Amino acid sequence: MTDCLFCGIVEGKVPANVVYRDDAVVAFKDITPRAPVHILIIPRKHIVSVLDIDPDDGALIGQIFQVVARLAREHGIAESGFRVVVNAGPDAGQSVFHLHYHLLGGRQMSWPPG
Repeated sequence: MTDCLFCGIVEGKVPANVVYRDDAVVAFKDITPRAPVHILIIPRKHIVSVLDIDPDDGALIGQIFQVVARLAREHGIAESGFRVVVNAGPDAGQSVFHLHYHLLGGRQMSWPPG
């Protein structure tokens, strides 16, 4: 995707505060954080939303959640608790159409969200 912001981050063409990178996943700090810890975790592979995950992507999605756990520990929110959010579509608040997971923590969360 030539016009995808997150693909640009994956390719190193768009600057980001990257906190994790491997062969399948990139994680970076959100530019408008909603919590003291707010990290976006994305697959390098362009997937539009959760509605576009293929059965073959199972290992990739598992890897993303392993990165979530690692980053929660590294950023000191694993013990106190954290939230992982994924938005699908405009009504849910998805503004970049590249699958991404929000890791949020470092403050008390309320329920219901939104």
